[in-house]
Amino acid sequence: MRALTGILAGVALVVVASAPLRESTQDRVVAFAHAVLTGRVEPADWDGRDIPYSWGGGHAKAPGPSTGTCRGYRGSIRPCPAERTRGLDCSGLTRWVYHLAHGRDVLGPGNTNDHLARLRRVPADEAVPGDLVFYGQVTPRRRTHHVGVYIGGGRMINALKTGTVVRVDPITAVKGLAGFYRYDRPARRPAAR
Repeated sequence: MRALTGILAGVALVVVASAPLRESTQDRVVAFAHAVLTGRVEPADWDGRDIPYSWGGGHAKAPGPSTGTCRGYRGSIRPCPAERTRGLDCSGLTRWVYHLAHGRDVLGPGNTNDHLARLRRVPADEAVPGDLVFYGQVTPRRRTHHVGVYIGGGRMINALKTGTVVRVDPITAVKGLAGFYRYDRPARRPAAR
């Protein structure tokens, strides 16, 4: 957790140069995505190690790395390594990063289609680091197949496929760009009187 505090402090320093010291949730999303990328995030046993892709990883009861599943696996590495690989798939990564940044599991369990339903689309020219970038079909029916954390400059942090680790890729590395999506905190209800 100390490493994350340092990363968040670094984000705050960058923000100070151009704006009042007020860290946004989007800044925290990016900071935590970088912390996951470099393995400097809880659970502490990652301690700088790369976090591997695992089909279905990150979908345990609580967000974060978990062993995956071979159910529905279509990867090229045989036999399926997911049940013996503790790691993250793409939606497991974004679920964990958003959980860390928001302090609770805002995306919840499920896959890319389930997560997309909790977000609002933003035009590409309004996309900012911390938004999620989805791939696949969104209308007339959701059939998405990948998601990454947009970090700006046409790049994303993502868990791409079996045999890779959480890494940075251009958003063009995956076919079928469906668009950018943002989580808007639900409005707080007024206190009952």
